[in-house]
Amino acid sequence: MVISPINYFLLFVISYVLVGLLTPLMRKIAISQGVLDYPNSDHKSHKKPVPYLGGVAIIIGVILVSYLALIFSQFAWNNFWLATSMLGPAVVMGLVGLWDDLKSLNPLPRFIGQSITGLIVAIILVINDNIGNPTGITGLDVAITVLWIVGICNSINFFDNLDGGAAGTVAITAISLTYLAITSNQFFIAALSIVLVGSTLGFLIWNRAPARIYMGDAGALFLGVLIATLTIRFEPRTDNLMSSLSIPILLLAIPILDTTVAVLSRLRRGVSLFQGGKDHLSHRLIRFGLSRKFTVVTLWLLSAFFCSVAVAISILNSKNELIFLAVALLFWSVLFLFFISSSDF
Repeated sequence: MVISPINYFLLFVISYVLVGLLTPLMRKIAISQGVLDYPNSDHKSHKKPVPYLGGVAIIIGVILVSYLALIFSQFAWNNFWLATSMLGPAVVMGLVGLWDDLKSLNPLPRFIGQSITGLIVAIILVINDNIGNPTGITGLDVAITVLWIVGICNSINFFDNLDGGAAGTVAITAISLTYLAITSNQFFIAALSIVLVGSTLGFLIWNRAPARIYMGDAGALFLGVLIATLTIRFEPRTDNLMSSLSIPILLLAIPILDTTVAVLSRLRRGVSLFQGGKDHLSHRLIRFGLSRKFTVVTLWLLSAFFCSVAVAISILNSKNELIFLAVALLFWSVLFLFFISSSDF
């Protein structure tokens, strides 16, 4: 299945416009139904209630555009099931997140849902031999996939703590993944990635600071599962295994850094990993004196740097791949030491 540049452009534009129009509609519904994020705990930095349900607009946009594209293209059942294998688990997790937005679930049911979703995705990928970097050991491939799905799902959810932070970062990752997939002839991953770019940027119109709507857990968990699935399905075209394994990690290096810093901070303070707190990268940058807008731009630029390294690795020879990878690892380590040594709150 080869997709023309004009079709990629149409997928982007339609997704962008659709989610851009759906988001204010979901905002009105959230306000009318009282589905609001109230600033009723210490870790929340907004001053007035902000509507949820932005994630529902993202989910509807991604699903509608993806399946309509299948219908209006050369429809084939194998492509339908391929799309469903990636979108279905993400939608299920999005619905769990929506339930959490409406009813405030305890962390345990959400974690169980993530684990079951990760296991289902892992089984589908392993059975169909669709893991980008398989080890050849079935049990290990399943374990790594479950860990990746659950880990990235939580990372994106954790990272959604600043206006535009999660949406913009997922968009940057998806843009890079689109390029990588197109240049390696993985057109299905490229198509879903460009739909994700359009949808997150369409939502970002309303979510940039000061945010008029939040994506909530519905959006964060949906995006987390979908971007995790796309990155682990992607098969990098590199000259050595280390570079190949590093590309999915580089694409999501900043959300991973945020989760690592927050988790270690909570472990050393003896607090629950699942409770909210002002120990994320965004909170630390704001305490250093950055404005909220400059903080989110800084996080976007950091994400863009690591995504650029992932792209560079895919087009360089083996020796230069390892040099770029070493520089990225050193920079990530410096950032980790910088943030973990800063004030937790």
